[in-house]
Amino acid sequence: MLVKVSSALNLGLNTVGMDVEVNVASRGLPALEIVGLPTKAVAESKQRVKTAIVNSDIQFPKKRVVINLAPADIPKEGSFYDLPIAVGIIAASSDCQLPKESLFFGELSLDGKLRHTKGALLLALFAKERGIKNIFIPKQSVNEAAVVKGINIYPVEDLNQLIFSFYDQDILKPIKNTKYRGKQVFKKCEFDMSEILGQEQSKRALEIAAAGAHNLFMTGSPGSGKTMLAQAFSGILPSLTEEESLEVTKIYSASGLIPPEGSVIKNRPFRSPHHTVSSIGLIGGGSKIKPGEISLAHRGVLFLDEFNEFPRSALEALRQPLEDNRITICRSRGKATFPAQFILLASANPCPCGYLYHPKKNCICTQREIEKYRKKISGPLLDRIDISIEVPVVDAGDFSANQNVNKSLESSEAIRKRVLKARRIQNERLRHENIYTNAEMGNSQIKKYCFLSDQVERILIQATAKFCLSARAYFKTIKIARTIADLDSSENIEVVHMAEALQYRYRKSETNIF
Repeated sequence: MLVKVSSALNLGLNTVGMDVEVNVASRGLPALEIVGLPTKAVAESKQRVKTAIVNSDIQFPKKRVVINLAPADIPKEGSFYDLPIAVGIIAASSDCQLPKESLFFGELSLDGKLRHTKGALLLALFAKERGIKNIFIPKQSVNEAAVVKGINIYPVEDLNQLIFSFYDQDILKPIKNTKYRGKQVFKKCEFDMSEILGQEQSKRALEIAAAGAHNLFMTGSPGSGKTMLAQAFSGILPSLTEEESLEVTKIYSASGLIPPEGSVIKNRPFRSPHHTVSSIGLIGGGSKIKPGEISLAHRGVLFLDEFNEFPRSALEALRQPLEDNRITICRSRGKATFPAQFILLASANPCPCGYLYHPKKNCICTQREIEKYRKKISGPLLDRIDISIEVPVVDAGDFSANQNVNKSLESSEAIRKRVLKARRIQNERLRHENIYTNAEMGNSQIKKYCFLSDQVERILIQATAKFCLSARAYFKTIKIARTIADLDSSENIEVVHMAEALQYRYRKSETNIF
């Protein structure tokens, strides 16, 4: 008897339909075979499925069973097909009728229970797009799929419960749709802006970067507070919108980073890879194509501490994603495109010892060592960074004085309110452009939404000529000025806004900021 069970196959962030065809032959020696380009994990499902069926007190057919995973020309990876294979074997060897317009998806344990399986959200979105009414997935994975409306999501605990529900529909009930449910994946930031002494100009730059989603590069001596500023940055970012939350959760669901009973991600990702990370770890790829750190930081922050200690090949690989906001990975086994719309937050020392331009300590580096240190970061990569600032050393005498007025320092929540206000202005302005922030604007949108008066444009052109700014830097400066104007609730970009934006693009000297 031949039975077809519908399931799905995740290829990166894309999902395609797949049929699990199970044929139980009336003749032939007992055997169990899986065809359709199964990888090792899929091939091993034969033992998992057979043992799970037997341990569930269900008769396993003592006949020749052939399973085909169609389409057969696409390699099958993972343990997602355990459930549809088991359901197909049981249906082909008994009289149970499978529900129509249904997808089955999940990994089986040897006792017949279903384990948490990655990719449940992608399956639910696929079912909604195809008009499929029902999906049967592990109970521990339903929270991430429950945000998708218009489909029935059945939480399955074990194989027995599922098979009995085919005869009695009251045994298994679909869960109710919910927007946010379960545990949050990310913790809150470690520091509050009020805990950082001094650094008012740096805090202002971080506020602008958060308001417009601009990339930012900090340079300064050791102990000046670069890492602390970066760790406090998440506290002034707005929460993810529902659309952004789904985008981020899809990536983490496909990567298997949603914990059991976890739901959609509400907090913006903050990724901080070590400087020994490889190019593949940073941008994604590998023999099994997976998203890298830049995609895991989508709609959030990618913090690269000790920027010039990263492998040059890894840093240069950032150039295209910073420009296109996505990464396309091509390998012999396939191609996948992952989103990569993130805020790059980088920090570095001015020289190998870190004390070049320190007001009290002397630098012990030679000029050759300094030049070699700077050449680790290319000009084209720096040109893609919107804001560059110097983080000065806080004088020891200011510590005790500032401790007494620490309560008067502006908190992250106060700064966050201004950022939220600026983001709302941008969302209203760009609502028809399918983008959220000023940093995402293209040149045509800059001309449409960033009007410059004759005086403001003259200042920008003069600065461009004097400081030898590139065309990319020219337009980035306009976007930064637009964000500063939004923070001031100004309809137009004024001279003061452009002047402040230019100071974040201008580098005092080739030795001061990289």
